Parts: sequence; C-alpha cells; structure tokens
Amino acid sequence: MIIKHKRAKGDDGYRTFSIRIKEEIVSKLDNISTQTGHSRNELIGLLLEYAIENCRVEEK
Repeated sequence: MIIKHKRAKGDDGYRTFSIRIKEEIVSKLDNISTQTGHSRNELIGLLLEYAIENCRVEEK
C-alpha cells in the first residue's frame, strides 16, 4: 500500500467561500438536487461553469 501525503487545504484546485442567495434559489437547487442525485455544491459548480462559458459581455 502506498499512502501519499495529505494535500494541504486548497491544493485540490478548489476554493471555498460563502455567498448569499435568495431562499427561492436554494429551494430550486434543492429540487434539482433531489431529481438528479447531485449535491447542491455539484449543481452550483455545474451551473456556474455553464453560465461562464455562455456569458457574453456587452460593451456600453
């Protein structure tokens, strides 16, 4: 058995931070989570990736 050193917090390419969102959005996320089996955190990551990849910034 090979046991590797435990990675330091944050070395996995992820970053943890807090956000404030409306209860209505949390409820919708929870419904999607129940339907798909993905955690709320997984869904937020997937939805953010999609939004960033499909985002277009318009000039003034």
